[in-house]
Amino acid sequence: MQASGTTWDRNFDFMNDTANLIKTGRPIVDAGMHHQAAIALMGLPFESKTVHTPEFYINIGKKLLDSDVQIDSICLKDASGTTDPMTIYETAVGMKKIMPPEMPLWMHTHDTASTAVACYMAAIHGGADGVDLSIRPMASGTVQPDVRSLAHALKGTGYSLDIDVSKMPEIESMLKELMDEYDFNPTTTTADARVLGFPMPGGAIGPNVHMMVKAGILEKYGEVLAEFPVVVEAGGAWTSVTPGSQQYWLQAFNNVMYGRWNKIDPGYGRSVLGYFGKTPLPSDPEVVKIASEQLEMPVFEGDPLEKAPKNIEPAKQALEERGLSTSDENIFLVMAAMVPGKKMELNEGIRLLTNSSKIDIPLKKKPAEAAPAAAAPAAAPAPALSGPVTTRCTVEENGTMRTFVVTLEPATQTTGAAAAPAAAAAPAAPAGGTPVHSTFAGSVEVVDLLVKQGDRVEVGTVVAAVEAMKAKHDIKSPVAGQVTAIHVNIGDEIDSSKPIMTIA
Repeated sequence: MQASGTTWDRNFDFMNDTANLIKTGRPIVDAGMHHQAAIALMGLPFESKTVHTPEFYINIGKKLLDSDVQIDSICLKDASGTTDPMTIYETAVGMKKIMPPEMPLWMHTHDTASTAVACYMAAIHGGADGVDLSIRPMASGTVQPDVRSLAHALKGTGYSLDIDVSKMPEIESMLKELMDEYDFNPTTTTADARVLGFPMPGGAIGPNVHMMVKAGILEKYGEVLAEFPVVVEAGGAWTSVTPGSQQYWLQAFNNVMYGRWNKIDPGYGRSVLGYFGKTPLPSDPEVVKIASEQLEMPVFEGDPLEKAPKNIEPAKQALEERGLSTSDENIFLVMAAMVPGKKMELNEGIRLLTNSSKIDIPLKKKPAEAAPAAAAPAAAPAPALSGPVTTRCTVEENGTMRTFVVTLEPATQTTGAAAAPAAAAAPAAPAGGTPVHSTFAGSVEVVDLLVKQGDRVEVGTVVAAVEAMKAKHDIKSPVAGQVTAIHVNIGDEIDSSKPIMTIA
Protein backbone atom coordinates (compact mmCIF):
# COMPACT_ATOMS: atom_id res chain seq x y z
CA MET A 1 0.00 0.00 0.00
CA GLN A 2 2.79 2.42 0.84
CA ALA A 3 4.48 1.59 -2.47
CA SER A 4 1.24 2.57 -4.23
CA GLY A 5 1.20 5.97 -2.52
CA THR A 6 -1.02 5.28 0.47
CA THR A 7 -0.01 7.39 3.48
CA TRP A 8 -2.74 6.69 6.06
CA ASP A 9 -4.08 3.23 6.89
CA ARG A 10 -7.38 2.97 8.78
CA ASN A 11 -7.19 -0.29 10.73
CA PHE A 12 -10.53 -1.77 11.88
CA ASP A 13 -11.87 -5.11 13.07
CA PHE A 14 -15.56 -6.03 12.81
CA MET A 15 -15.43 -7.81 16.18
CA ASN A 16 -13.65 -4.85 17.82
CA ASP A 17 -11.18 -7.51 18.98
CA THR A 18 -8.28 -5.43 20.30
CA ALA A 19 -5.82 -8.33 20.00
CA ASN A 20 -6.58 -8.46 16.25
CA LEU A 21 -6.20 -4.67 15.94
CA ILE A 22 -2.85 -4.67 17.72
CA LYS A 23 -1.41 -7.47 15.60
CA THR A 24 -2.64 -6.02 12.29
CA GLY A 25 -1.45 -2.56 13.31
CA ARG A 26 2.20 -3.57 13.57
CA PRO A 27 2.76 -4.13 9.80
CA ILE A 28 1.23 -0.70 9.15
CA VAL A 29 3.69 0.94 11.53
CA ASP A 30 6.59 -1.11 10.16
CA ALA A 31 5.74 0.10 6.63
CA GLY A 32 6.05 3.71 7.80
CA MET A 33 2.41 4.65 7.25
CA HIS A 34 0.14 6.65 9.54
CA HIS A 35 -1.64 4.06 11.71
CA GLN A 36 -5.23 5.12 12.38
CA ALA A 37 -6.80 2.60 14.76
CA ALA A 38 -10.57 2.44 14.33
CA ILE A 39 -13.22 1.68 16.94
CA ALA A 40 -16.20 0.29 15.05
CA LEU A 41 -19.57 1.76 16.09
CA MET A 42 -23.06 0.45 15.41
CA GLY A 43 -26.57 1.10 16.69
CA LEU A 44 -28.21 -2.11 17.86
CA PRO A 45 -31.65 -3.17 16.56
CA PHE A 46 -32.40 -4.45 20.08
CA GLU A 47 -31.81 -3.23 23.66
CA SER A 48 -28.47 -3.80 25.40
CA LYS A 49 -26.81 -1.87 28.20
CA THR A 50 -23.49 -3.75 27.96
CA VAL A 51 -22.30 -3.37 24.36
CA HIS A 52 -22.24 -0.54 21.81
CA THR A 53 -22.44 2.06 24.56
CA PRO A 54 -20.00 4.94 25.20
CA GLU A 55 -18.39 2.95 28.01
CA PHE A 56 -18.00 -0.08 25.72
CA TYR A 57 -16.26 1.96 23.02
CA ILE A 58 -14.06 3.92 25.43
CA ASN A 59 -12.87 0.67 27.00
CA ILE A 60 -11.79 -0.55 23.54
CA GLY A 61 -9.90 2.72 23.03
CA LYS A 62 -8.18 2.36 26.41
CA LYS A 63 -6.98 -1.15 25.55
CA LEU A 64 -5.57 0.11 22.26
CA LEU A 65 -3.80 3.05 23.88
CA ASP A 66 -2.37 0.80 26.59
CA SER A 67 -0.92 -1.61 24.02
CA ASP A 68 2.65 -1.55 22.72
CA VAL A 69 1.69 -0.73 19.11
CA GLN A 70 2.15 2.81 17.80
CA ILE A 71 -1.15 4.61 17.18
CA ASP A 72 -1.07 7.92 15.29
CA SER A 73 -4.81 8.68 15.39
CA ILE A 74 -8.11 7.06 16.33
CA CYS A 75 -11.29 6.90 14.24
CA LEU A 76 -14.82 6.33 15.49
CA LYS A 77 -16.13 4.39 12.48
CA ASP A 78 -19.88 3.88 12.07
CA ALA A 79 -20.18 2.14 8.71
CA SER A 80 -23.97 1.80 8.89
CA GLY A 81 -24.87 5.29 10.16
CA THR A 82 -26.94 3.83 12.98
CA THR A 83 -25.28 5.21 16.13
CA ASP A 84 -27.26 7.96 17.85
CA PRO A 85 -25.70 11.45 18.30
CA MET A 86 -25.60 11.30 22.12
CA THR A 87 -23.64 8.03 22.12
CA ILE A 88 -21.19 9.58 19.65
CA TYR A 89 -20.85 12.75 21.73
CA GLU A 90 -20.21 10.87 24.99
CA THR A 91 -17.77 8.51 23.28
CA ALA A 92 -15.83 11.42 21.77
CA VAL A 93 -15.67 13.24 25.13
CA GLY A 94 -14.46 10.08 26.88
CA MET A 95 -11.88 9.29 24.21
CA LYS A 96 -10.37 12.79 24.24
CA LYS A 97 -9.87 12.47 27.99
CA ILE A 98 -7.63 9.41 27.62
CA MET A 99 -5.93 10.24 24.29
CA PRO A 100 -2.65 12.17 24.13
CA PRO A 101 -3.44 15.86 23.38
CA GLU A 102 -1.63 15.78 20.03
CA MET A 103 -3.43 12.64 18.77
CA PRO A 104 -6.29 13.40 16.32
CA LEU A 105 -9.74 11.88 16.83
CA TRP A 106 -11.63 11.21 13.60
CA MET A 107 -15.31 10.41 12.91
CA HIS A 108 -16.78 8.43 10.01
CA THR A 109 -20.46 7.69 9.33
CA HIS A 110 -23.02 7.38 6.54
CA ASP A 111 -26.21 9.37 6.02
CA THR A 112 -28.46 6.39 5.34
CA ALA A 113 -30.77 7.24 8.24
CA SER A 114 -30.53 11.02 7.57
CA THR A 115 -28.71 11.62 10.88
CA ALA A 116 -25.09 12.00 9.73
CA VAL A 117 -24.88 15.81 10.08
CA ALA A 118 -26.32 15.57 13.62
CA CYS A 119 -23.81 12.81 14.43
CA TYR A 120 -20.90 14.83 13.05
CA MET A 121 -22.01 17.88 15.02
CA ALA A 122 -22.11 15.71 18.17
CA ALA A 123 -18.64 14.34 17.46
CA ILE A 124 -17.20 17.80 16.80
CA HIS A 125 -18.69 19.23 19.99
CA GLY A 126 -17.28 16.20 21.80
CA GLY A 127 -13.76 16.94 20.57
CA ALA A 128 -13.38 15.24 17.17
CA ASP A 129 -10.70 16.82 14.98
CA GLY A 130 -11.81 15.52 11.60
CA VAL A 131 -14.74 13.92 9.76
CA ASP A 132 -15.33 12.16 6.43
CA LEU A 133 -17.53 13.99 3.90
CA SER A 134 -18.68 13.66 0.31
CA ILE A 135 -20.01 15.67 -2.65
CA ARG A 136 -23.12 15.38 -4.78
CA PRO A 137 -24.05 13.30 -6.73
CA MET A 138 -22.45 10.79 -4.36
CA ALA A 139 -23.28 12.59 -1.11
CA SER A 140 -25.88 11.73 1.51
CA GLY A 141 -28.13 8.70 1.43
CA THR A 142 -25.92 5.63 1.66
CA VAL A 143 -22.69 7.64 1.70
CA GLN A 144 -21.32 10.56 3.74
CA PRO A 145 -23.17 13.90 3.92
CA ASP A 146 -22.30 16.71 1.53
CA VAL A 147 -19.46 19.04 2.48
CA ARG A 148 -21.83 21.97 2.05
CA SER A 149 -24.39 20.54 4.48
CA LEU A 150 -21.93 20.30 7.35
CA ALA A 151 -20.30 23.64 6.52
CA HIS A 152 -23.75 25.21 6.79
CA ALA A 153 -24.55 23.42 10.06
CA LEU A 154 -21.31 24.70 11.62
CA LYS A 155 -22.08 28.37 10.97
CA GLY A 156 -22.01 30.37 14.18
CA THR A 157 -20.61 27.51 16.27
CA GLY A 158 -16.98 28.58 16.27
CA TYR A 159 -16.04 25.51 14.23
CA SER A 160 -15.30 25.42 10.50
CA LEU A 161 -14.09 22.97 7.87
CA ASP A 162 -10.52 23.14 6.61
CA ILE A 163 -11.80 23.12 3.05
CA ASP A 164 -12.79 25.64 0.36
CA VAL A 165 -16.55 25.10 0.00
CA SER A 166 -16.64 27.36 -3.08
CA LYS A 167 -14.77 24.64 -5.02
CA MET A 168 -17.52 22.05 -4.45
CA PRO A 169 -19.65 22.89 -7.54
CA GLU A 170 -16.62 22.33 -9.78
CA ILE A 171 -15.93 18.94 -8.16
CA GLU A 172 -19.62 18.05 -8.42
CA SER A 173 -19.59 18.84 -12.14
CA MET A 174 -16.58 16.53 -12.62
CA LEU A 175 -18.29 13.71 -10.72
CA LYS A 176 -21.47 14.05 -12.78
CA GLU A 177 -19.48 13.73 -15.99
CA LEU A 178 -17.50 10.74 -14.72
CA MET A 179 -20.66 8.95 -13.54
CA ASP A 180 -22.88 9.74 -16.50
CA GLU A 181 -23.03 6.09 -17.63
CA TYR A 182 -24.02 4.69 -14.21
CA ASP A 183 -27.61 3.74 -13.49
CA PHE A 184 -28.16 3.40 -9.75
CA ASN A 185 -31.30 1.86 -8.31
CA PRO A 186 -32.99 4.54 -6.14
CA THR A 187 -32.95 2.11 -3.21
CA THR A 188 -29.16 2.39 -3.16
CA THR A 189 -28.95 6.18 -3.16
CA THR A 190 -31.81 7.48 -1.05
CA ALA A 191 -31.97 7.75 2.72
CA ASP A 192 -33.87 4.96 4.47
CA ALA A 193 -34.48 5.23 8.21
CA ARG A 194 -35.23 1.50 8.27
CA VAL A 195 -31.46 1.04 8.43
CA LEU A 196 -31.79 1.67 12.18
CA GLY A 197 -33.30 -1.81 12.35
CA PHE A 198 -30.90 -3.41 9.85
CA PRO A 199 -27.43 -1.93 10.40
CA MET A 200 -26.02 -2.26 6.88
CA PRO A 201 -23.25 0.01 5.59
CA GLY A 202 -24.20 2.22 2.68
CA GLY A 203 -21.43 0.66 0.65
CA ALA A 204 -23.06 -2.75 1.08
CA ILE A 205 -26.69 -1.77 0.45
CA GLY A 206 -25.96 -0.70 -3.14
CA PRO A 207 -24.24 -3.92 -4.29
CA ASN A 208 -26.72 -6.16 -2.45
CA VAL A 209 -29.74 -4.44 -4.03
CA HIS A 210 -28.03 -4.61 -7.42
CA MET A 211 -27.43 -8.36 -6.97
CA MET A 212 -31.04 -8.93 -5.88
CA VAL A 213 -32.32 -7.10 -8.98
CA LYS A 214 -29.99 -9.13 -11.17
CA ALA A 215 -31.09 -12.42 -9.56
CA GLY A 216 -34.75 -11.44 -9.97
CA ILE A 217 -35.57 -11.53 -6.23
CA LEU A 218 -35.83 -7.86 -5.25
CA GLU A 219 -39.29 -8.58 -3.82
CA LYS A 220 -37.49 -10.41 -0.97
CA TYR A 221 -35.65 -7.24 0.11
CA GLY A 222 -38.14 -6.25 2.81
CA GLU A 223 -38.20 -9.78 4.25
CA VAL A 224 -34.40 -9.84 4.47
CA LEU A 225 -34.40 -6.50 6.30
CA ALA A 226 -37.00 -7.77 8.78
CA GLU A 227 -34.79 -10.77 9.58
CA PHE A 228 -31.77 -8.60 10.41
CA PRO A 229 -32.45 -8.02 14.13
CA VAL A 230 -32.74 -11.79 14.59
CA VAL A 231 -29.36 -12.58 13.05
CA VAL A 232 -27.62 -9.65 14.78
CA GLU A 233 -28.78 -10.64 18.26
CA ALA A 234 -28.28 -14.38 17.73
CA GLY A 235 -24.81 -13.80 16.28
CA GLY A 236 -23.48 -11.75 19.17
CA ALA A 237 -23.75 -8.13 17.98
CA TRP A 238 -20.50 -7.77 16.06
CA THR A 239 -20.35 -4.57 14.04
CA SER A 240 -21.36 -4.16 10.43
CA VAL A 241 -18.01 -3.06 9.04
CA THR A 242 -16.54 -5.45 6.47
CA PRO A 243 -17.02 -8.42 6.53
CA GLY A 244 -19.56 -8.35 9.37
CA SER A 245 -22.33 -6.71 7.34
CA GLN A 246 -22.17 -9.29 4.55
CA GLN A 247 -22.29 -12.13 7.08
CA TYR A 248 -25.42 -10.64 8.63
CA TRP A 249 -26.95 -10.03 5.20
CA LEU A 250 -26.27 -13.53 3.86
CA GLN A 251 -27.63 -15.22 6.98
CA ALA A 252 -30.76 -13.07 6.90
CA PHE A 253 -31.08 -13.91 3.20
CA ASN A 254 -30.67 -17.64 3.87
CA ASN A 255 -33.24 -17.49 6.67
CA VAL A 256 -35.76 -15.96 4.26
CA MET A 257 -35.01 -18.28 1.34
CA TYR A 258 -34.57 -21.59 3.18
CA GLY A 259 -36.15 -21.15 6.62
CA ARG A 260 -34.54 -19.80 9.79
CA TRP A 261 -31.15 -21.46 10.48
CA ASN A 262 -31.77 -24.22 7.92
CA LYS A 263 -28.75 -23.00 5.97
CA ILE A 264 -25.89 -21.37 7.86
CA ASP A 265 -23.77 -18.96 5.84
CA PRO A 266 -20.12 -20.08 6.23
CA GLY A 267 -18.92 -16.60 7.24
CA TYR A 268 -21.71 -16.12 9.77
CA GLY A 269 -21.15 -19.63 11.10
CA ARG A 270 -17.41 -19.13 11.56
CA SER A 271 -18.12 -15.87 13.38
CA VAL A 272 -20.45 -17.45 15.94
CA LEU A 273 -17.96 -20.30 16.35
CA GLY A 274 -15.13 -17.89 17.23
CA TYR A 275 -12.92 -18.13 14.16
CA PHE A 276 -12.77 -14.32 13.73
CA GLY A 277 -12.42 -13.35 17.39
CA LYS A 278 -14.62 -12.97 20.43
CA THR A 279 -18.14 -11.69 19.76
CA PRO A 280 -19.20 -8.65 21.86
CA LEU A 281 -22.17 -10.59 23.28
CA PRO A 282 -22.37 -14.38 23.64
CA SER A 283 -23.82 -15.99 20.51
CA ASP A 284 -27.09 -17.92 20.82
CA PRO A 285 -26.07 -21.44 22.00
CA GLU A 286 -28.59 -23.13 19.71
CA VAL A 287 -27.28 -21.24 16.67
CA VAL A 288 -23.71 -22.13 17.68
CA LYS A 289 -24.72 -25.80 17.84
CA ILE A 290 -26.44 -25.68 14.43
CA ALA A 291 -23.47 -23.85 12.86
CA SER A 292 -21.02 -26.40 14.28
CA GLU A 293 -23.07 -29.29 12.89
CA GLN A 294 -23.68 -27.81 9.45
CA LEU A 295 -20.13 -26.57 8.90
CA GLU A 296 -18.60 -29.58 10.67
CA MET A 297 -16.38 -27.27 12.70
CA PRO A 298 -15.88 -27.10 16.48
CA VAL A 299 -16.14 -23.98 18.60
CA PHE A 300 -12.77 -22.16 18.49
CA GLU A 301 -11.33 -20.07 21.32
CA GLY A 302 -7.76 -19.54 20.12
CA ASP A 303 -6.00 -16.79 18.13
CA PRO A 304 -8.08 -16.13 14.98
CA LEU A 305 -5.06 -14.85 13.07
CA GLU A 306 -3.25 -18.12 13.70
CA LYS A 307 -6.30 -20.02 12.42
CA ALA A 308 -6.69 -17.86 9.32
CA PRO A 309 -6.20 -19.71 6.01
CA LYS A 310 -2.62 -19.71 4.75
CA ASN A 311 -3.38 -18.63 1.19
CA ILE A 312 -0.04 -17.32 -0.05
CA GLU A 313 1.17 -20.66 -1.41
CA PRO A 314 -2.16 -21.63 -3.08
CA ALA A 315 -2.30 -18.18 -4.70
CA LYS A 316 1.28 -18.51 -5.91
CA GLN A 317 0.60 -22.00 -7.27
CA ALA A 318 -2.50 -20.80 -9.14
CA LEU A 319 -0.43 -18.06 -10.81
CA GLU A 320 2.38 -20.46 -11.74
CA GLU A 321 -0.08 -22.97 -13.26
CA ARG A 322 -1.34 -20.23 -15.57
CA GLY A 323 2.07 -18.86 -16.47
CA LEU A 324 1.47 -15.60 -14.60
CA SER A 325 3.96 -13.54 -12.64
CA THR A 326 4.17 -14.38 -8.93
CA SER A 327 4.82 -10.78 -7.93
CA ASP A 328 3.60 -9.56 -4.56
CA GLU A 329 0.91 -7.52 -6.32
CA ASN A 330 -0.43 -10.54 -8.24
CA ILE A 331 -0.38 -12.77 -5.16
CA PHE A 332 -2.31 -10.08 -3.28
CA LEU A 333 -4.91 -9.82 -6.08
CA VAL A 334 -5.55 -13.57 -6.04
CA MET A 335 -5.58 -13.86 -2.24
CA ALA A 336 -7.97 -10.94 -1.84
CA ALA A 337 -10.48 -12.68 -4.13
CA MET A 338 -10.24 -16.15 -2.58
CA VAL A 339 -13.54 -17.55 -1.32
CA PRO A 340 -13.65 -20.91 0.53
CA GLY A 341 -15.06 -23.60 -1.76
CA LYS A 342 -14.94 -21.43 -4.90
CA LYS A 343 -13.00 -22.81 -7.85
CA MET A 344 -9.80 -20.98 -8.75
CA GLU A 345 -10.87 -20.41 -12.38
CA LEU A 346 -13.60 -18.17 -10.98
CA ASN A 347 -11.20 -16.20 -8.78
CA GLU A 348 -11.63 -12.52 -9.69
CA GLY A 349 -7.90 -11.88 -9.31
CA ILE A 350 -7.09 -14.62 -11.81
CA ARG A 351 -9.80 -13.32 -14.14
CA LEU A 352 -8.40 -9.81 -13.98
CA LEU A 353 -4.87 -10.98 -14.73
CA THR A 354 -6.04 -13.15 -17.66
CA ASN A 355 -8.21 -10.37 -19.15
CA SER A 356 -11.42 -12.30 -18.49
CA SER A 357 -12.78 -10.29 -15.56
CA LYS A 358 -16.51 -9.73 -15.19
CA ILE A 359 -17.21 -6.20 -13.98
CA ASP A 360 -20.71 -6.26 -12.54
CA ILE A 361 -21.70 -2.62 -12.17
CA PRO A 362 -25.03 -0.91 -12.91
CA LEU A 363 -24.59 0.88 -16.23
CA LYS A 364 -27.27 2.55 -18.30
CA LYS A 365 -28.48 0.50 -21.22
CA LYS A 366 -27.36 1.93 -24.53
CA PRO A 367 -30.17 2.46 -27.07
CA ALA A 368 -30.12 -0.13 -29.81
CA GLU A 369 -29.03 1.17 -33.19
CA ALA A 370 -31.82 1.33 -35.75
CA ALA A 371 -31.54 -1.49 -38.29
CA PRO A 372 -31.68 -0.55 -42.01
CA ALA A 373 -35.16 -0.75 -43.52
CA ALA A 374 -35.86 -4.03 -45.28
CA ALA A 375 -38.80 -6.08 -46.36
CA ALA A 376 -40.14 -8.00 -43.42
CA PRO A 377 -39.69 -11.74 -43.94
CA ALA A 378 -42.70 -13.96 -43.58
CA ALA A 379 -43.10 -15.06 -40.00
CA ALA A 380 -42.05 -18.64 -39.47
CA PRO A 381 -44.57 -20.81 -37.70
CA ALA A 382 -43.83 -21.29 -34.00
CA PRO A 383 -42.39 -24.75 -33.32
CA ALA A 384 -44.71 -27.15 -31.58
CA LEU A 385 -43.90 -27.82 -27.95
CA SER A 386 -42.79 -31.38 -27.20
CA GLY A 387 -42.63 -30.80 -23.46
CA PRO A 388 -42.84 -28.10 -20.77
CA VAL A 389 -40.75 -24.99 -21.49
CA THR A 390 -39.78 -22.66 -18.65
CA THR A 391 -39.12 -19.00 -19.36
CA ARG A 392 -39.09 -15.69 -17.57
CA CYS A 393 -41.20 -12.58 -18.06
CA THR A 394 -40.97 -9.14 -16.50
CA VAL A 395 -44.09 -7.08 -15.81
CA GLU A 396 -44.09 -3.34 -15.02
CA GLU A 397 -46.92 -2.05 -12.85
CA ASN A 398 -46.99 1.57 -11.63
CA GLY A 399 -43.24 1.82 -11.95
CA THR A 400 -42.58 -1.46 -10.08
CA MET A 401 -40.84 -4.25 -11.99
CA ARG A 402 -41.82 -7.82 -11.10
CA THR A 403 -40.22 -10.94 -12.55
CA PHE A 404 -42.15 -14.19 -12.93
CA VAL A 405 -41.09 -17.70 -13.96
CA VAL A 406 -43.62 -19.18 -16.39
CA THR A 407 -43.84 -22.82 -17.55
CA LEU A 408 -45.64 -23.42 -20.85
CA GLU A 409 -47.28 -26.84 -21.28
CA PRO A 410 -48.03 -28.29 -24.77
CA ALA A 411 -51.71 -28.14 -25.66
CA THR A 412 -53.67 -31.40 -25.43
CA GLN A 413 -54.52 -32.68 -28.91
CA THR A 414 -58.22 -33.52 -29.32
CA THR A 415 -60.59 -34.12 -32.23
CA GLY A 416 -64.25 -33.30 -32.33
CA ALA A 417 -65.78 -33.06 -28.88
CA ALA A 418 -63.63 -32.57 -25.82
CA ALA A 419 -61.69 -35.68 -24.94
CA ALA A 420 -62.66 -37.60 -21.85
CA PRO A 421 -60.30 -37.06 -18.92
CA ALA A 422 -57.52 -39.61 -18.76
CA ALA A 423 -57.36 -42.06 -15.90
CA ALA A 424 -55.20 -40.93 -13.01
CA ALA A 425 -51.61 -41.99 -13.53
CA ALA A 426 -48.08 -40.95 -12.63
CA PRO A 427 -46.95 -38.04 -14.85
CA ALA A 428 -44.79 -39.14 -17.74
CA ALA A 429 -41.34 -37.66 -18.20
CA PRO A 430 -41.29 -34.89 -20.82
CA ALA A 431 -40.08 -35.89 -24.25
CA GLY A 432 -36.33 -35.52 -24.33
CA GLY A 433 -35.99 -35.52 -20.56
CA THR A 434 -36.45 -33.11 -17.67
CA PRO A 435 -34.51 -29.83 -17.82
CA VAL A 436 -32.86 -28.69 -14.58
CA HIS A 437 -33.04 -24.92 -14.10
CA SER A 438 -31.64 -22.38 -11.67
CA THR A 439 -33.93 -21.64 -8.74
CA PHE A 440 -33.40 -17.90 -9.35
CA ALA A 441 -35.45 -16.16 -12.01
CA GLY A 442 -32.73 -13.62 -12.76
CA SER A 443 -29.11 -13.85 -13.81
CA VAL A 444 -26.72 -15.95 -11.71
CA GLU A 445 -23.32 -17.52 -12.32
CA VAL A 446 -22.72 -21.26 -12.55
CA VAL A 447 -19.95 -21.99 -10.03
CA ASP A 448 -19.95 -25.78 -9.92
CA LEU A 449 -21.10 -28.82 -11.89
CA LEU A 450 -21.16 -31.89 -9.67
CA VAL A 451 -22.22 -34.48 -12.25
CA LYS A 452 -21.25 -35.33 -15.81
CA GLN A 453 -23.10 -36.69 -18.81
CA GLY A 454 -24.04 -40.32 -18.21
CA ASP A 455 -24.20 -40.09 -14.41
CA ARG A 456 -27.31 -41.43 -12.67
CA VAL A 457 -28.94 -39.20 -10.03
CA GLU A 458 -31.79 -39.46 -7.54
CA VAL A 459 -34.48 -36.94 -6.68
CA GLY A 460 -32.80 -34.26 -4.54
CA THR A 461 -29.24 -35.01 -5.64
CA VAL A 462 -27.17 -31.80 -5.72
CA VAL A 463 -26.11 -31.61 -9.37
CA ALA A 464 -24.80 -28.04 -9.66
CA ALA A 465 -24.33 -24.79 -7.79
CA VAL A 466 -24.92 -21.17 -8.73
CA GLU A 467 -23.74 -17.97 -7.09
CA ALA A 468 -26.29 -15.36 -6.06
CA MET A 469 -25.73 -12.59 -3.52
CA LYS A 470 -22.02 -13.61 -3.39
CA ALA A 471 -23.04 -16.97 -1.92
CA LYS A 472 -23.25 -20.48 -3.35
CA HIS A 473 -26.67 -22.11 -3.73
CA ASP A 474 -27.22 -25.78 -4.50
CA ILE A 475 -29.27 -26.89 -7.50
CA LYS A 476 -30.98 -30.25 -6.91
CA SER A 477 -32.35 -32.72 -9.39
CA PRO A 478 -36.17 -32.68 -9.54
CA VAL A 479 -36.26 -36.28 -10.88
CA ALA A 480 -34.38 -39.56 -10.78
CA GLY A 481 -32.64 -40.59 -13.96
CA GLN A 482 -29.55 -40.24 -16.11
CA VAL A 483 -27.83 -36.98 -17.05
CA THR A 484 -28.23 -36.92 -20.84
CA ALA A 485 -26.77 -33.46 -21.51
CA ILE A 486 -25.05 -30.58 -19.75
CA HIS A 487 -25.79 -27.24 -21.38
CA VAL A 488 -23.51 -24.83 -19.47
CA ASN A 489 -19.93 -24.39 -18.35
CA ILE A 490 -18.60 -23.22 -15.01
CA GLY A 491 -18.50 -19.43 -15.15
CA ASP A 492 -21.52 -19.07 -17.45
CA GLU A 493 -24.23 -16.60 -16.47
CA ILE A 494 -27.73 -18.02 -16.80
CA ASP A 495 -31.30 -17.33 -15.75
CA SER A 496 -34.20 -19.67 -15.16
CA SER A 497 -35.04 -19.84 -18.87
CA LYS A 498 -31.81 -21.66 -19.73
CA PRO A 499 -31.47 -25.26 -18.51
CA ILE A 500 -28.28 -26.26 -16.73
CA MET A 501 -28.64 -29.90 -17.74
CA THR A 502 -31.19 -32.47 -18.87
CA ILE A 503 -32.07 -35.64 -16.95
CA ALA A 504 -34.03 -38.51 -18.53
